[in-house]
Amino acid sequence: MQNDYKKPGLGLSLIPLLFLIVLLALNIYLFKDGATSGPNQLALLAAASLAAIIGLTVLKIDYKTMEEKVIHSIGLSMQAVLILLVVGMLIGLWILSGVVPSMIYYGIQIVNPSWFLPITCIICAVVSLATGSSWSTGGTVGIALMGIGKAIGMPEEMVAGAIISGAYFGDKLSPLSDTTNLAPAMAGTDLFTHVRYMLYTTVPSMIIALILFTIVGLNYSSQTLDMSSVEEITTALKSNFWISPVAFLLPAFVIILVAKKVPALPALFLGAIAGAFLALFTQQDLYSRLSGEAFTFLGAWKKTIEIGYGGFKIETGVATMDSLLSRGGMSSMLNTVWLIMMAMMFGGVMEMSGMLGKIAETILKLVTGTASLITATIASCITINITAADQYLAIVVPGRMFRNAYEKADLAPENLSRSLEDAGTLTSVLVPWNTCGAYFSGVLGIATLSYLPYCFFNLVNPIVAIVIATIGYKIRKRS
Repeated sequence: MQNDYKKPGLGLSLIPLLFLIVLLALNIYLFKDGATSGPNQLALLAAASLAAIIGLTVLKIDYKTMEEKVIHSIGLSMQAVLILLVVGMLIGLWILSGVVPSMIYYGIQIVNPSWFLPITCIICAVVSLATGSSWSTGGTVGIALMGIGKAIGMPEEMVAGAIISGAYFGDKLSPLSDTTNLAPAMAGTDLFTHVRYMLYTTVPSMIIALILFTIVGLNYSSQTLDMSSVEEITTALKSNFWISPVAFLLPAFVIILVAKKVPALPALFLGAIAGAFLALFTQQDLYSRLSGEAFTFLGAWKKTIEIGYGGFKIETGVATMDSLLSRGGMSSMLNTVWLIMMAMMFGGVMEMSGMLGKIAETILKLVTGTASLITATIASCITINITAADQYLAIVVPGRMFRNAYEKADLAPENLSRSLEDAGTLTSVLVPWNTCGAYFSGVLGIATLSYLPYCFFNLVNPIVAIVIATIGYKIRKRS
C-alpha cells in the first residue's frame, strides 16, 4: 500500500496543513462567524486538492487508490452525519411539541443567573455520565439550557462552553462512552483501570472549570441582567404552547434509552418521532396558528413533516422568543454536513499520502523522557484532530504510534490511554471542521471559535495532564 509509494518529508507534509491554516485564518478575517457557511468548506477542499496534487505528482500515488481512501474516509463520518440530521429534526419537533418551551418555561423561573453557568456544566456532566454520550447530551438538555441562558440574558457562547465542558466531562469518564472504551483498547489496558487513572487529571480540571464558570457567572447577577423580558417570554410561551412537566418525560425517555446502550442514532430518532406524535395531540391550537387553517390531523401531519425537514418558525411579536424558538430541521444541519465531508476528504488524503504520519513521526522524535513522551502524545492528538478532523482517528493513530514507545519507557499502558483522552477526546470539539466541533456548532447554533474560549474544562485538561507528567505525579510504571 503506502510502502509502494515515495515517503514524504516533513517540509512537504506541512505544505497542505500550512496552506489550510492560512486560508482558514483569511476566512475568519473576511467572513467572521459566517466562515463555516461555505468559505471554510472551500478552504478544506482547496487544501485537500493541494495534498492530492502533491500525492499524485511528487509521491507518485495512484489516483484510484487515493480516491478510494477519500471515499472511505468520508464513509467513516456517515454516522456523525446521520446523527446530525436526526438531531436537526428532533430540535424542530421538540419545539413544536412543547418539550423545549416547557424546559425553558420552568427553567427560567427557578434558575439563579449568578450560578447558571456552573449549574449548567454540572447538569450536562451528570446526563453525559449516565448516557456516555456528549452528543446526545448537547442535542437534548443542551438545546433547552441554551434557550434558558438566552432568555435570562446570559451570553450564548458562555452557555455553550458550559454545556460542552460538562458533556465532555461525563463522556470522558462514562464506561458507556465509545471513546472511553476505544482509548484503553488502543493502549492495551482495561476499561476500569483507564477510568480510575483518568480521575487524576479529569477531576482537578473540572474543579478549575467550575471555579472559572462561577467567577464568570457572578458578573451576571440578577441585578446586572435585564430580567424585564423574562415575564414577557414566559407569558408568550404559555399563550402559544402546551406547557407541562409531562413534557420532561420525552428527554428522560431518550436519556434512558442511551443509558441502556441503545445506539444514539435510533434513540434520537425515536425521541423525534415521539415528539411528533406528542405535538399532534397537545398542540392543536398552535397548528392552527402556524397554518392559518382549522386543525385537521392531515394538515397537522403535513406541517409536522415541514418542520422536521425545514425547522420550526414562529412569529409572536416577542422578538426574543421568536429568535429563541425559530430553529431546527434537517436543512439547518446541511452546512455542517458539508463541512464534515470536506474535512474528512482532507484528512483522507493526508493520511493515505503518508503526510499525516510523517508529522506525527517527527513529533515522536522529540521525545526525551516521560514528560516529553506524554506531551508528544497530547500534541499528536491535537494535530490529528486538526488535520484528520475526527476524534476517533485522534485516538487510534497516536495510540498505535506511541504504544511501543510507552513500553520501552517502562510506562503502564494507562498512561497512554489517559493521554489519548486528555487530548484526543477533549480537543476535538474545539476544531471548527472536526466532526465534533461541527456537530456542537450546528446543534447549539454558536460558531466553534466563539464558544472555544469558554470551554474551560476542554482547555484546562490537556494543560493539567502535562503539568502532572512534568512533576511526575501518578505516572505508573509497568513493573
